[in-house]
Amino acid sequence: MNQQPGRAIRSIVIVGGGTAGWMSAAYLARMLAHLPIAITVIDSAAIGTVGVGEATVPAIRDFLAAVELGEPEVLRETSGTIKYGIRFDGWAAPDKAFFHPFGLYGVPARGVAFHQYWLKLKAAGDDLPIGDYCLATQLAERGLFLPPPDRPANDLGVFNFAVHFDASKFAAMLRRLSIANRVTHIDGRIDRVDRDGEDGRVTAVQLEGERRVEGDLWIDCSGFRSLLLGEALEIPYVDWRHWLPCDRAIALPCRAAAVPRPFTTATARPAGWQWHIPLQHRVGNGHVYSSDHMSDDEAERILRANLEGEALAEPNRLRFTTGHRERFWDRNVVGIGLSSGFLEPLESTSITLIQSGLERLVALFPDRDVDPRLAATYNRQSTLEFERVRDFLFLHYQANGRTGERFWDERRAVSLPETLQRKIDAWRSGGEFVRYEWESFQDASWLSMYAGFDDLPARHSPLADRFDTAALRGTFARMRDAIAGTLAHAEPHAAFLARHPANK
Repeated sequence: MNQQPGRAIRSIVIVGGGTAGWMSAAYLARMLAHLPIAITVIDSAAIGTVGVGEATVPAIRDFLAAVELGEPEVLRETSGTIKYGIRFDGWAAPDKAFFHPFGLYGVPARGVAFHQYWLKLKAAGDDLPIGDYCLATQLAERGLFLPPPDRPANDLGVFNFAVHFDASKFAAMLRRLSIANRVTHIDGRIDRVDRDGEDGRVTAVQLEGERRVEGDLWIDCSGFRSLLLGEALEIPYVDWRHWLPCDRAIALPCRAAAVPRPFTTATARPAGWQWHIPLQHRVGNGHVYSSDHMSDDEAERILRANLEGEALAEPNRLRFTTGHRERFWDRNVVGIGLSSGFLEPLESTSITLIQSGLERLVALFPDRDVDPRLAATYNRQSTLEFERVRDFLFLHYQANGRTGERFWDERRAVSLPETLQRKIDAWRSGGEFVRYEWESFQDASWLSMYAGFDDLPARHSPLADRFDTAALRGTFARMRDAIAGTLAHAEPHAAFLARHPANK
């Protein structure tokens, strides 16, 4: 990192704790350890955090490696479990389910993607559940655990896992790590934000009790309030409720009545969906819904009626608007987490968006002059990433097969973003995947959605005709046999957790 002499960043102040604040502190303390930068976190024990982000995607493993936390340690400290993907119940039809795995499907041949051969056999009348050709799906459905190989022999062995964890325990763990890495923690409530009279950048915050904290670079992790980006700098918000109209959530943990399954479940409800996240000590549940289509009382009744066990707390009610700030980085303030934007947790992207925002910040790390070209690059990349996730989430709603319910009927009728329309057109016409810059979800994820919703192309690629159906059937049978052979080396998820039990 090239810094102008005498203009290097001397101090970073993170406003807000919770998952976003302590992830920021732990990551920056590790990545910038070679620089003489003081890092301070200001939060208040009197101000609650959202604290319901209990599911992740495999990128969390990169974050844990970056901050030098071992996965077994995290599982123990956070009552964590393994996650191989997400099961979607009732989205394609009220009585149908499908799985979005963290892994690839099948094996390509002669430069032709597996799914083209799968489409060819489907057209020939073969009943071929696509999950039969994905190791991650099979591990999840059978409740097994197997670590991904370092060098898989072929695409059948390419899979990954994420973790479920108690978000408050994860934040506490990162807090301890950050303080051990010389991060300063101030427990206090911010009364006022001071700004430079010339360029408007944030210079300091005034705390209750007349304490003043100054800083060169500010990280806004203040949640939905967006104390710095939204309130102090007045950065406008881009509203995406046209595509993603759910604006309420109720979170309610319950006792576990079954062995924790290694996947998240998202179950469609009349005006939204319900999450089920198994932890070692309880189950995380929540109902995400549209207030234009359902009352708060009805949403809570549905949630309570579908709990696995006895409720363990009072409901945590959340209000939100999907979208993002027009700028994620403005002057010397960078928004991380909910302060910069929110996309409903349908694909567990909240924590990975925190992580990618931090990675971009370190890659574009400024000096005290804060070159606006760095912020412009950061904002462009962040906006693209949010838009890519938005499109993937909207596909879940647009492709739904729940007829006769106003919320779901309206979702199918909404016009698609142009970027999503191009993807769907390419797929439906010939099974092609369109890839954009800053994609969060790769081809296998899109394939799981298309196949799950039975939205298949009009034809397969003619290149798949290099093999006749008899030869393909034999090859597909050998793939299933290879997966079965690998499963024989897996252990029950419960047995794996028993070796990494949650700390009391």
